[in-house]
Amino acid sequence: MPRSEPYLPPLRVPVRRIGARTFDFSRQVAVMAVVNRTPDSFFDQGRTYAFDRAVDACFEAVALGADWVDIGGAPFAPGEPVPVEEEIERVVPVVAALRAGSDVVISVDTFHAAVAREAIAAGATVINDTTGLRDPDLAPVVAASEATLVITHSLAEPRKPFPRPQYDDVVADVSAFLLDRVSRAKAAGIPEERLIIDPGHDLNKNTLHSLELTRRLSELADLGYPVLAAVSNKDFIGETLDAPRAERLEGSLAAAVISVMNGARIVRMHDVRASVAAMRMTEAVLGLRAPAYLKHNMGDVND
Repeated sequence: MPRSEPYLPPLRVPVRRIGARTFDFSRQVAVMAVVNRTPDSFFDQGRTYAFDRAVDACFEAVALGADWVDIGGAPFAPGEPVPVEEEIERVVPVVAALRAGSDVVISVDTFHAAVAREAIAAGATVINDTTGLRDPDLAPVVAASEATLVITHSLAEPRKPFPRPQYDDVVADVSAFLLDRVSRAKAAGIPEERLIIDPGHDLNKNTLHSLELTRRLSELADLGYPVLAAVSNKDFIGETLDAPRAERLEGSLAAAVISVMNGARIVRMHDVRASVAAMRMTEAVLGLRAPAYLKHNMGDVND
């Protein structure tokens, strides 16, 4: 008996215009590069904190094939809050510099409406909110623009600890949360063609929760909105493989590929070159793109 066709998510609005670029998420996967302008970022520990280094990292990501660059000025992890004015000073000049030299999709990782407003004015085309609309003013700010909003599942107050998270069914609970926040965003005036959802791997979840979300991601993709999988170098990969942060590339690529096979259409990754190659290969396996060329065993003589 032949196997069934690969899973393809039932997207409500597959073709998205985000800034100057158009994506058909029924046929392609976008690679989102990560650039954190923080001295204590989760992965790079301040490598791109300096303004020039942050800008250089953005343009390098574009040169390596990133469709999207996500710029952050405040970590998600528990700690002292970053003042809004300081977060604006960190991210807005980088957004402006990147926009001046590229039409790439620019997202800003923030949960503050004030930061979102300034970032959009500087050229950002996506607001990536990892707190699930904790700031009630954020959705109206996005609604008043042409920007897209990423709604992420998390439970903690921003920069606050959330010990021992518990779920009756992590996928069902995350789905219900995301649908509720989607309804709030729509009520604020954001049309569904400008909404993306993210299950929030590791955000107030333990490793078993994140593994289950990855395994059952198709249930989230079934909601009909493009799913962003932010899996790169996360702790669930480190704990699964007993790997420090600097040695999680292979696990990150595996998690990203599995997420895409289960319906994710945007992957947030640190290693752009490797991730772009992995996504182009995954698209080909899914039948969404043709090989770059055909030569092997195509003629009378084998090469």
